[in-house]
Amino acid sequence: MSGDDNKNLKILFFGDIVGKPGRNAVKFYLENLPEDEKPDFVIANVENASHGFGLTEKNYNELSSYGIDCMTSGNHIWDKKDIFNYIDTARKLLRPLNYPHGVQGKGSAIFECGNYKIGVINLLGRVFMNLVDDPFRIAEEEIKKIKEITPVVIVDFHAEATAEKICLAKFCADLGASLFLGTHTHVQTADETILNNGTGYITDAGFCGTINSVIGMEYQTSLNRFLKGIPERYDVAEGDTAQINAVEAEINPNTGYTSAIKRIFCSIDKIEKDESQ
Repeated sequence: MSGDDNKNLKILFFGDIVGKPGRNAVKFYLENLPEDEKPDFVIANVENASHGFGLTEKNYNELSSYGIDCMTSGNHIWDKKDIFNYIDTARKLLRPLNYPHGVQGKGSAIFECGNYKIGVINLLGRVFMNLVDDPFRIAEEEIKKIKEITPVVIVDFHAEATAEKICLAKFCADLGASLFLGTHTHVQTADETILNNGTGYITDAGFCGTINSVIGMEYQTSLNRFLKGIPERYDVAEGDTAQINAVEAEINPNTGYTSAIKRIFCSIDKIEKDESQ
């Protein structure tokens, strides 16, 4: 990136990637972007990227090779056993910052983007989720720290409750966050906006994976769990068509303000089946 002060940073964020169909769809999307539409920085939530639950080191390297600059996660980040072998050295990977002190990995990082720096924070909600530390106080401390280094601060809040997402977004907007993206529910919301004249926001970015599915998972096993109440194993849905749910934002690298935000929804045909993790 050049040092042009008038050029905004184009940020592309992919909603939760589910299994190999999601990985293949993201790869195809990035490879086929026209040159004049390519982003400056790519973020993806990857907590469901390996057969629907967690992230293997193999898939971390695979996603990295697609041009993804930062990977956020959520409550399923620990579901693959080898995560503990590589998370401390995985430069691009974040786990939620508000896990208790001493948990492996990091919850925020500052990334180089040409002549600029981008701070990314990953947080986990507490409503209808396993109890973790207070995301509000931790967000307040971390945003202040990052803004001493760069005005560009992006938050991925992996949470269940819409009200919790909206409230934390407004709280982070008051602190000067550039972009606040909700994840976890896998259903893209139609409420993208700019808060406080400077913070891009969406309640949920959605998911990348098989369209003919239940939020990326196979219909019959999902149905059985609802009908029988028995914890049957979820399987990633197979199919010929995948969806891309993403968000694109333009951020002024000098002020940190978002000037534009839009949802992305598109379908991709002839995806490969999820035969391996």
